[in-house]
Parts: sequence; C-alpha cells; structure tokens
Amino acid sequence: MYCELKTDRLFMRPLDISDLEAVHIYSSDDENTEFMYWLPRYTKEETLQFLSMVSDEWKKENPDFYEFAVILSGKLIGAVSVYLNKKKNIGELGWIINKRYWKKGYATEAVLELKEFAINKLKVVKLTANCDYRNVNSYRLMEKIGLTLESDSGTRTYPKSGETVNELTYSMVIN
Repeated sequence: MYCELKTDRLFMRPLDISDLEAVHIYSSDDENTEFMYWLPRYTKEETLQFLSMVSDEWKKENPDFYEFAVILSGKLIGAVSVYLNKKKNIGELGWIINKRYWKKGYATEAVLELKEFAINKLKVVKLTANCDYRNVNSYRLMEKIGLTLESDSGTRTYPKSGETVNELTYSMVIN
C-alpha cells in the first residue's frame, strides 16, 4: 500500500529504508528521544531494523500500522504514526519531530492530518495517545487535536533504562 498526506506546509509519505540517515539523527539523540518509549536507537543497525520492519508493513495490502515520514521543503523532519488494534477499529497515534524543528507547529499540523486519515480512511472508532507525564509538549498536542485525558494512573517502564514513571492516556471516541 502507498499513501500520501499533505498539509499547507508538510508532505507525508511512507517512511522507508532510504530515510536511514535522517531518521537516525533524531532517533539517536538523547534530548530528542527523552520521553520516547522505544528510543533512543544508538546504532544505525537498530534504526535500519526499525525501518525494515516499517517498509515491510507498507507492502501489505492492509497494514497493522502506518508510519509516515514528515517532509518539510523536501527535508525529512520527523515521523507520525497510527498503530491499529487487532480489530483495526482503534488507532494509537504517535509522533517524533527532529528537535531543530520544535515549537513551529509541525507536529500538531502533521498529527491533525494523520487524525483525519485515521478517521476518514481507516474508519477507526477511537483514537488514543500515551505519554510520559513529564512530557508537557506531548500532552498539550493531544489536547490541541481534540483528545481528552482518559487516565493519569498508568505507568510505563522504559525498556532501555528500566525507569518506571507515570503515564498519561488521552483518547477521542469518534461518533
């Protein structure tokens, strides 16, 4: 499957192996990935394994998840994703933007377009997103796109560090 999304400033297309250099820059940066569950990826091999998995998923007729490269003026600045449950009726949103492009509204713009894709094309009935309680920018983005706090009592243990922290879950039911 191939799919593109566009906004006034951004172009989004399937993330793939050819994006290795740009993805590795932000996914290996400690500041950029401070609150990311599976990151950082310190080696290019780790990043390549991830991109191979994503590329394989895009080849399916009916993917279980969609990882889009976020492109600004021809340059990859991050990625947005929606991961579907087994029934493919609930989508979990995710995003990461290279820190050089923070505070310019790109994440919000990209995730709003992804939200529309999930609702109108994937026909999900609910959207969710999770974040570390300390990630103020992330939960503010969730609120900006219309998600509301569902739970502040969850926890997450980061696989790489072993640190356990409170996790926030935001959601939106689509009528």
